[in-house]
Order: sequence, then C-alpha cells, then structure tokens
Amino acid sequence: MIDVIDYRAGNAPSVVYALEHLGLPCRLVSTPDEITRSDRLILPGVGAARATLASLAEQGLVDVLDQQVRAARVPFLGICIGLQVLFDHSEEGDTQCLGWVPGTVERFPNDRRVPQIGWNEVRFVREHPVTASLPELGHYYFVNSYYCSPADDADVLGVTEYGHDFCSVVASANIVATQFHAEKSGPLGLALLREFAKWDPAC
Repeated sequence: MIDVIDYRAGNAPSVVYALEHLGLPCRLVSTPDEITRSDRLILPGVGAARATLASLAEQGLVDVLDQQVRAARVPFLGICIGLQVLFDHSEEGDTQCLGWVPGTVERFPNDRRVPQIGWNEVRFVREHPVTASLPELGHYYFVNSYYCSPADDADVLGVTEYGHDFCSVVASANIVATQFHAEKSGPLGLALLREFAKWDPAC
C-alpha cells in the first residue's frame, strides 16, 4: 500500500490516479493516525513552501512524518514542492523547512523565465534502485521557479540544465525526491513510480 499525503494544497489526486493506472494499491491519507500505520509514503505538491508546511502543521502531520521517515525509515518519495520542503531553508518566503536533507532551496536567477514550465532533460549521475529501469538521459515534466541545492553532492541523483545545472532528483537513505512531476511525465514518470513501489531501502 502506498500512502499519498493529502494536505489540501497539493496535487495528491493526480498521483493517486497515476498509481491506480499502474495497478498499484494506494490511498489518500490526511491524519496522523493514518500516517503512523504507513509503510510507504508520497508527498506530492504544487505551490509555495511556506503554505505547504503550514498546511502540514495545521493537520498535525509534521511530527508524525518526521517519526515515520527519519526514525522508522519508511520509504518516502517527494514530488515538486514535496522535494523542496525536505531541505533546511527555502528562499521562497524565507521559509525554514523540514531539514531532512541538508541544503537550501534557491530561486532561479532573474535572467531565466520563471516558472520553468514544460519538458526538460534529467541526467542521472549515479545508480539507484528507484531509477534502475530509467535511461541515463530522459525528459520529464517540470513546473518550478526554485531549485534545491544539496549541501552534500552524495545526495544528488539527477541533474537538469535550465540556464545552469541544478539538482532535480535527490536520494538520501530512505528518501527519494524529484523536482519534476512524475505523475505527469509519461512512461518514464510511471516507471519511476513503479520502481518506488517495490523499493526496499534496507537492501
């Protein structure tokens, strides 16, 4: 069972639809009690970091997510804003984030059109079980004005060029997160969701 976190500010139903299309058991969850029983979690999202964190806090989900992801090591996939809130700090609204992955989130320079909307190339820089069936180079669907800058290069799994190279996929222990929308990225995005569904970080 894959639990998709519904915090009233994301695109959780779109992710559920993609998982159902793959025939994967899934459900929307929105309470601490549900997440306490989760054995696999996805945090999708669109919008701003501050609003996302405020919505998670309002529903009492921050502490239970911290317990499940960081202490219990439940496999976790973040998508779009679900990637950005994992870091220490975001320039978007000068927001303190979850701090699960060391690093910051920065705005694209003023010489770029923002948000970046549409298909762009991801290049995977190392091997990982969640991307094992994906080509080294492939196109995925993005909507973002900000990008993550991990403090440790070892956490970078994929990079994308938008005026300069930026980290578009992160992998750290039981956490994988993508700046692109896997649920909107066609066969490659679906393949990533399929691999996440069977990933065992302990192996």
